[in-house]
Amino acid sequence: MMIAPVDEEDMMGDWEEEPTGQHRLDGGGVRFRTGDVLTLECPLTETTVASVSRFYVSVRWPWNDVDPEAHSFCWNGETALPTPEAFDWDRTYFRTVPAETDMKAGDTCLVGIAPTVVHVASVHHFDPPLVTGMLPRPACYLEILRQGEAHDPELEDQGYALDPVGGEPIRIDLLFRPYAFLEAGDEIVDHDGHAWRFDGPWDWHLFDGQQPAIPAWPLELLSRNGDPTPEDTATVAQQTGTGSHEEELQRWARLALARPASNQP
Repeated sequence: MMIAPVDEEDMMGDWEEEPTGQHRLDGGGVRFRTGDVLTLECPLTETTVASVSRFYVSVRWPWNDVDPEAHSFCWNGETALPTPEAFDWDRTYFRTVPAETDMKAGDTCLVGIAPTVVHVASVHHFDPPLVTGMLPRPACYLEILRQGEAHDPELEDQGYALDPVGGEPIRIDLLFRPYAFLEAGDEIVDHDGHAWRFDGPWDWHLFDGQQPAIPAWPLELLSRNGDPTPEDTATVAQQTGTGSHEEELQRWARLALARPASNQP
């Protein structure tokens, strides 16, 4: 999986079918984080409509294989995509051409993901990889939310589970990572002398029991798996020499079009 920054103004290009054989799955050992703002795109790929109902259109899934060792699962190689009348219409990113409402069983169609901005609500890792009935088996799921949708911790069924290195040739680009210069578990002291542990961009834990809800920049790195390197310390100081937590949050909100679900203001 290739992960790279993209230009915010150029991220929504035309959605076109790629020539047969040119679909590709970007590879790599990327570790996604809660708060990442991403763009997704999957090239349109030809397939066949298996069945049609009022709420769903089932198509032969052109990318994943049936897992012969998944004896508790009976995946038949088809995936049901919702129509606009289905309750989960807005939770699915794959769409068809022609539209789901314009097809019948036996039709040929294209399926893919148009360029879409999402943000990561949570990241789940599986060791061993999760058995789902499909191959490849996912070792990671990103719970992603659409641009404009805020994470609600009270909802049990929210977002879409995406395998970032699954069988579908989805291109994922990193649009923005808040606090990219910090790592989970970092301990820092802020401008006002308060000590904090960083567990995520909107997940800060204050050590000294005082009242501030957010750290005051600039920040000094105290610990990163022990004593931090001089390079890491210098990077944190440089990146927080100007700006503020509020500005980092505002930049994220402009791209995600949402507010994080946390105790942050």
